[in-house]
Amino acid sequence: MSADARGGVSPRRRPPSAPMGGARYYLILFLILVGMLLLAGRIVTLHVIDRSFLQGQGDARTLRTESLSAHRGMISDRNGEPLAISTPVVTLWANPQEVPEDRIQRLMLAQALNMSPDDLDARLERFSEREFMYLRRQLTPEAAQRVLGLRMAGVYAQHEYKRYYPAGEVTAQLLGVTNVDDFGQEGVELAYQPFLAGTPGQRRVIKDRRGRLVRDLAILREAQPGGELVLSIDQRLQYMAYRELKAAVAEHEADGGVVVMMDARTGEVLAMANQPSYNPNNRAGLDPRGLRNQAIVDVFEPGSVVKPLAMAAIMESGQFDLDIEVDTSPGWMMLDRFTIRDIRNYGRLDLAGILEKSSNIGMSKLVLELDEPLVPEVYRRLGFGQSTDTGFPGEAVGHMPAPVRWSRSQWAALSYGYGLSVSALQLASAYTALANGGVRMPPSILKLHESPAGTPAIDPGIAHDLLRIMEESVQPGTGGRRAAVPGYRVAGKTGTVRKTSASGYEQDAYRSLFAGVAPVSDPRIVTIVMIDHPRGGDFFGGAVAAPVFSRVTGGALRLLDVPPDQRIR
Repeated sequence: MSADARGGVSPRRRPPSAPMGGARYYLILFLILVGMLLLAGRIVTLHVIDRSFLQGQGDARTLRTESLSAHRGMISDRNGEPLAISTPVVTLWANPQEVPEDRIQRLMLAQALNMSPDDLDARLERFSEREFMYLRRQLTPEAAQRVLGLRMAGVYAQHEYKRYYPAGEVTAQLLGVTNVDDFGQEGVELAYQPFLAGTPGQRRVIKDRRGRLVRDLAILREAQPGGELVLSIDQRLQYMAYRELKAAVAEHEADGGVVVMMDARTGEVLAMANQPSYNPNNRAGLDPRGLRNQAIVDVFEPGSVVKPLAMAAIMESGQFDLDIEVDTSPGWMMLDRFTIRDIRNYGRLDLAGILEKSSNIGMSKLVLELDEPLVPEVYRRLGFGQSTDTGFPGEAVGHMPAPVRWSRSQWAALSYGYGLSVSALQLASAYTALANGGVRMPPSILKLHESPAGTPAIDPGIAHDLLRIMEESVQPGTGGRRAAVPGYRVAGKTGTVRKTSASGYEQDAYRSLFAGVAPVSDPRIVTIVMIDHPRGGDFFGGAVAAPVFSRVTGGALRLLDVPPDQRIR
């Protein structure tokens, strides 16, 4: 009998472990194989199928295409002397979100930027939600390196160009300026912006995640510099004209003035000086009046300096001989309730005497006897009331009234320089007709490779006679005697004209002018001088403007090596 049968308790026995079922085993094996296949498929997809896409995405986070700045074309004078050049500068910018907040680092950055720490913190806070802000524009490379040498996170450099004007205020109004982005804003810089501006290039680089340059890879497109512009200006003559004009404006306490010097043979502008002026390299405290190139964009009534031009029309009519005499007594006359006056009673004057004495009465009486309105016709042939086509921004065309229902007083006023307006450049161009055998040369501010054809405006014989008459107006004892140039024969005409205001002609405000040609034997230079509102006591053109003409023209003739033509007496 067994122990159990005998009533004892037997110990519990565990059944032996059963092997894993076949179905369960193969399921697990299948899942492992599927996972391995999926992983292998993903690896194949990433390395074969999606390789180009993924590489492009990676490159997009490291490869960059950057712009290469192109420097602006140089502007030079007719002899190749630089008047405007572009110099390399560095602009510093920052990502405010990357700039460290560490106080010591920010203090070092502020010192390198020459800023107060508080100002730097305020700017970073103002742009804290953005990823770009300028720190400093257009620093010299040395100044920028002091900042970049800190190797501070979030601070980057951009290479640019800045315009520099070696002649400073001497050529400011003619050249104009560019803005901080090197785009022309005034003068020649604006007029020839498409020509002067370069074409930026592109390069491919590798940068790290903080935007720092790791390696240059390739130049995708070379930067193309702007074209070089050669002006007709002679820098030597420009300096001299500006110096003499500035001295005269200061001496006579004038509001300003203009000098225009033109090559009589070609119409090229050799000098164009303005007062007041400004320094284009440092525009702090800029006087807005200094921005205007008064010689081209401003107009004025020319007064007596156009009398030789009106006399050309009178002589062209064929109604008067050179020796005809006109009675200008008693020195004044009433015309349409207006009073026309001479400085004094000159009595009887021939045509040469009328110009020499600058008689308003004589001019008026001659013009009123003309059968046809030849004076405005000659003025138009000389370019008055028309564009000079220099391309200069804001170029004035002046004013030539249409001869419709004109009164006798208006006809008379036109003959002595009132009732019309011209620019100094237009006046200089008109005088080239006297200097060039009756052919007016169009003005040019660019150097010409050949002389233009010009426009016939005055009979050559009449132009020759007028030069001879005007030469007598610059002899000792005449009002224009201070315009004489030692060693050279000079022909010219003084002018003194009242300024206008909203209420009419001002009583004590004048413009003083002188227009002349030299040397008479073989004219090379036409010079116009205008001094605006001289206050030093003298205001007549012969006393204020003529001496400037003498010094500027005399110096120019010597610099240009023009031989003297004055006979030694």
